[in-house]
Amino acid sequence: MTDVPSLPPLAAIAPDLDQIEDIARATMAALPPAFKVLAVQLGLAVMDFAPEDLLAEIGIEDPFELTGLYTGIPMTEKSTMDQATAPDTIWLFRRPILDEWAARGNVTLQQMVAHVTVHELAHHFGWSDEDIASIDKWWEWD
Repeated sequence: MTDVPSLPPLAAIAPDLDQIEDIARATMAALPPAFKVLAVQLGLAVMDFAPEDLLAEIGIEDPFELTGLYTGIPMTEKSTMDQATAPDTIWLFRRPILDEWAARGNVTLQQMVAHVTVHELAHHFGWSDEDIASIDKWWEWD
């Protein structure tokens, strides 16, 4: 991904919620035009951790296990009969993202946030693994 905001030096304070959101929005803005138009219409929320009730609902006990989540109806399943009760939203969880980024040690924070963002977009678009791989070459970072 290109054109993502730069972060302060490693000796500085950890990136805050707004900085994680800026990276995610830059990632969405850098998508190919056909996806970008649809991606920027999604809600984007960044929190330190997923709420406890949400973790319980999806069966996750450790809040560090969830870096992101898509809520909504995937485009491949939408119907004109669907009544939206809330906007389709990508949720990013800062502390688990930072934890995974530090544990990996071989990617930039921008790459990590971009990866989580694209993964959640995949749930919205109904992308195949090949579609994801054409945008997010995550396997090359291992």
